[in-house]
Amino acid sequence: MDCYHIWCDLKESHKDLEFAESVRVYMSYLVANGLIEGYRLTRRKLGFGPQELGEFHIIIETKNMAQLEETFQGAAARRGEFEEVHSAVYRSVKNARFALYRDFPDAVRTEAD
Repeated sequence: MDCYHIWCDLKESHKDLEFAESVRVYMSYLVANGLIEGYRLTRRKLGFGPQELGEFHIIIETKNMAQLEETFQGAAARRGEFEEVHSAVYRSVKNARFALYRDFPDAVRTEAD
């Protein structure tokens, strides 16, 4: 499983519930269309954590890089329903940071002799 991480702040912090709903709609669209396996939205609690990572954290799980690339291609096309649900999220964030992690050890890893 590959985990794509997004950390961000909101342009308008009072719209936190609107943002959460936009993330839910977008991620549900991706799951329903087989573009991701799952997701999680979290918010920093009590100010704990590095400030440069932002207040919100979205974790997107994909089977592999091919599935993630297909998702990126859909977002890059900026068309139709995909763009509608995607833009509702990205237009409300600032200071976005990204990372890609994988389960470890993964299925292809074998022990050295």
